[in-house]
Amino acid sequence: MTMGLAGFVLWLLTVFCIGGQHTLNAFITVDCKNENLGQYGQPSVVECEIRMAKGDNVRIVVWKKGGSTLLKFFNNQVDPTSPLGYSFAEPSWNSKSSNVSLLIAKTSVINHGDYSCMVMTDSGSDNKTASLHVTAKYKTPSIRTTSTNVGPSSPVTLTCRSEGGYPKGRLGWFVGTTGQGESAETVAEAMENGLFSLSSELTLSLGQDASKYTCMVFNASGGIDGEASVVLPDHTQVAGIEQALQAKESDVASRIVAPLVVIGSLIVGLLLFWVLRGRRCSKRQPDPPVETDLEQDSQQDLLSVTSECQKSNP
Repeated sequence: MTMGLAGFVLWLLTVFCIGGQHTLNAFITVDCKNENLGQYGQPSVVECEIRMAKGDNVRIVVWKKGGSTLLKFFNNQVDPTSPLGYSFAEPSWNSKSSNVSLLIAKTSVINHGDYSCMVMTDSGSDNKTASLHVTAKYKTPSIRTTSTNVGPSSPVTLTCRSEGGYPKGRLGWFVGTTGQGESAETVAEAMENGLFSLSSELTLSLGQDASKYTCMVFNASGGIDGEASVVLPDHTQVAGIEQALQAKESDVASRIVAPLVVIGSLIVGLLLFWVLRGRRCSKRQPDPPVETDLEQDSQQDLLSVTSECQKSNP
């Protein structure tokens, strides 16, 4: 392991000493695409190709971002200690291949930035840099309306939100169909995954002539990723809403009072019934016994009622 590392270091020193001369003689040239685009969550490629003398073999390839080595080819094999998620873009890459492009399996925000590619062949070496610009499309914005009351000139706040985009974008407000802009600050916050969440608040008064408000989300390049609209009532509609609310409040009050009146009437009726019944029981006395059958039946009924009264009035 130590011998291999020492050999690698010696080889690099040789490259730095003689690599410039070979590059000037055009024995090897690394050509990279200066600006590469990557979509968040998708595979990305930083493109680089080499021009080398016929019959030459690639001895070393080193891809770096900042001070971190992402991919290294040495001694006819890819270093197994290279981080996962990075490989040559050409599936069947070998020491004869001229395409040394770097493939990033799943692009994230940390992949945004500058990369360097160093290549050494039998004839010499060269080193070039390239950049990867990571982008993520913002989600369709949503608008939430907040108001403490409803009435002419009542304040209402429109809150627009959108998230999941990169790099940092902005939100814009537009009135009606004329495209007139409204000034409102955009607040951008970085999420845990590095993407941005945008929010903007616009405070208005109900009853204005312009009733449609549109919020657009713009990406870092100025393009529109999405939009949402909300329609606020004008002064005539606000008046109608107030009348409807008053009618609703009156209806609710009547719905509450009516059952209470019915219940109260029932309670009063029951009290009167028991009072009258008590009076009837106290005044009514059983008649003397008689011999006829009809009068005996009436007497039994009266005794029965008297017994019930006594039970209900102990």
